[in-house]
Amino acid sequence: MPEISTDVVISGAGPNGLMLACELALAGVRPIVLERLAGPSPEPKANGLVGQLIRLLDMRGLYHEFGGAPGAPQPIPAYIFSGLPVSFAAMPDNPMYALFLPQPRLVALLDKRARGLGVDIRWGHELTDFAQHRTGVDITVRGPDGTYAITGAFLIGADGGKSFVRKRSGIEFPGSTTNGLARIAHVHLPEEFRTTDGTTFDIPGFGPLPFGHNRFDTGMFAFAELERGRPILATTEFDGDPVAEDVPMTLDELRHSLRRVLGVEVPIEPPRGPGPHALRRMDAVNTRQAERYRDGRVLLVGDAAHVHSAMGGPGLNLGMQDVGNLGWKLAAQVNGWAPLGLLDTYHSERYPVGERVMTSSLTQSALMRPGPEAAAARELFAELLRTPTGAAHIAHLLAGSDTRYDIGDDHPLSGRMVPDHQVVTPDGSRRVAELLRAARPVLLDYTGRAADPAAGWRDRVDVVTATSPGAPAAAILVRPDGYVAWAADELGDDDAVRLLAALTRWFGAAR
Repeated sequence: MPEISTDVVISGAGPNGLMLACELALAGVRPIVLERLAGPSPEPKANGLVGQLIRLLDMRGLYHEFGGAPGAPQPIPAYIFSGLPVSFAAMPDNPMYALFLPQPRLVALLDKRARGLGVDIRWGHELTDFAQHRTGVDITVRGPDGTYAITGAFLIGADGGKSFVRKRSGIEFPGSTTNGLARIAHVHLPEEFRTTDGTTFDIPGFGPLPFGHNRFDTGMFAFAELERGRPILATTEFDGDPVAEDVPMTLDELRHSLRRVLGVEVPIEPPRGPGPHALRRMDAVNTRQAERYRDGRVLLVGDAAHVHSAMGGPGLNLGMQDVGNLGWKLAAQVNGWAPLGLLDTYHSERYPVGERVMTSSLTQSALMRPGPEAAAARELFAELLRTPTGAAHIAHLLAGSDTRYDIGDDHPLSGRMVPDHQVVTPDGSRRVAELLRAARPVLLDYTGRAADPAAGWRDRVDVVTATSPGAPAAAILVRPDGYVAWAADELGDDDAVRLLAALTRWFGAAR
């Protein structure tokens, strides 16, 4: 097979790799995606999406396609932090969104979208080696018909927590390991134990199974019935005997673990229906972060860059926002208009966000540990979560809306995700999110005077002159990932100078 040349090669066809392929394709860059599996994995992993990721999907027109209700995404009224309930009912600007979507379904939807955008997705093709040089990366691939070579301008590691791309690049993966043996499975529980309100199961000798993650001195227990008749049960024991990796997980093993944690027999039976069904064991939880997200022409996204506890569901929110940040910057580099240093801002902006998620994840894990110290900490933490200030702080932490990038502009909106609001143009009324479908920068001009300074960037920036009764500023420059690069409450001479600086810094020289 002859050597192939392309701009970008993505190793890994999980949610992050496929979403990145879509982001690049929107900008005219069609990568090759390599995946060693023969097809999308049916294994249940993540069960939903939370936080600012929902807003990013809305900006791309994917929120409704992925099952979201009609209209703008609506925040959820409550959530949990380490199993502790948090109410957001009193928050005026609740940033917590959620969408139930099993990961196999998410992958199937993204695979379909990427192919519709012309992306070359190669299932059953495994990246086996690579070497980068000044002008590109030489990649060796093993496919169904043998080994072949690809030369790519850039290589993206979206190949999971055990990333070969990260290891081959020599990027360190420091962090910590939390001991604990976790077991999770889809099960069937007899309908005779279902409560009268239909929301849970009343187990003799124990009572109703509590939703979500729950701490006991004997371990952690989790319950969720995301699909009726197909509940998920999980345990984590912190002082149990280890089990050899080559010993298959069984329902009997989970049944015995439930007995040790809850103190009663839980009448679990094999799950009904065709599946696929979860049935796995995890020995210890790693919390680790790549020391750098970029090594020359090699970049990391998702679990290849960071791993942590799944408690609270932060993984896809973090990883797919990595993708939103990287996609347009990498495309700008390939398309030849990226300003100097733009690609380096992927690491400088997203690394601290990863650290923030690690802090949240480790805190939730610590609050789940057995012992009187953890019990006392939970009691005090629960008090804080019942305060409006404490609830708001945790809401922004979980959603990722406390992220503010250092983008070189001091307006209060700059560096934050743009507030969604209605925009009225001669073509009609629409939300700001709908203006970002093409993943291009947008200059929202509510003064009629910002278009002239931006004239030299019209090949890269969409200028929208409009009115908006709910506009948070007189003019706003929005990056393709939805973050504000510049804003002004008026449009004086100083504001115009700042606008030119922001356009140059993020979108290159004027043409």
